[in-house]
Amino acid sequence: MKKYSRYQVATAIAILFHAIGLAGILFINKDLFIRTTPYHLLLMGILLFYTAKKINLGFLIFFLLCATTGIGVEIIGTSTGALFGDYMYGTVLGPMIKNVPLILGINWFIIIYCAGATVHSIFSKLSQNTGEQNLASSPLIKALSVIIDGATLAVFFDFILEPAAVKLGYWQWLTADIPLFNYTCWLFVSALLLTAFYFLPFPKNNKFAVHLLLIQLMFFMLIRVFL
Repeated sequence: MKKYSRYQVATAIAILFHAIGLAGILFINKDLFIRTTPYHLLLMGILLFYTAKKINLGFLIFFLLCATTGIGVEIIGTSTGALFGDYMYGTVLGPMIKNVPLILGINWFIIIYCAGATVHSIFSKLSQNTGEQNLASSPLIKALSVIIDGATLAVFFDFILEPAAVKLGYWQWLTADIPLFNYTCWLFVSALLLTAFYFLPFPKNNKFAVHLLLIQLMFFMLIRVFL
């Protein structure tokens, strides 16, 4: 009997649940399936822990930094409009603290960890394939790549997510258009968290994190198009 790796098992689960969620939202019962989002995000977070090569103190600190920072900036954002613009959350994302769903702490971890792991994986493969030993051995270039490219990837993810999230009732903007400084703040906060991702001592390679980022991007693009 063939033995499947943790990455393969986790990827299969992620594809299955995203496919069920997409079909449920588009064809079965939109409101019912949207309300399962907090449990879905929790499951994806658990799968990232399951596929992590090593869960050590550095990894746990990174997770807590993402969760607490994510909720903190969202509280500031919804309370003042000073970070991301004027917006408010709906009720579909579950229990809240100061009008911010607690599950967003998990969501920030998922986005930042997946973005960091994806750029780290790309950088490592490019270094190996091109044989550029100086590139591979330069801590500064690698750090800048993971932090800046990873933050840019996180902002791109948010750009794809925003219209879909509004359609799903996750949150709504109180202005006619999404302000540009929403993405500027996303870039800044993501870069700070990816700095922690890069420098905290834990394994950065996670194939499932790369797969999950692609799966979620496809999910939200399909929601944007068909919902």
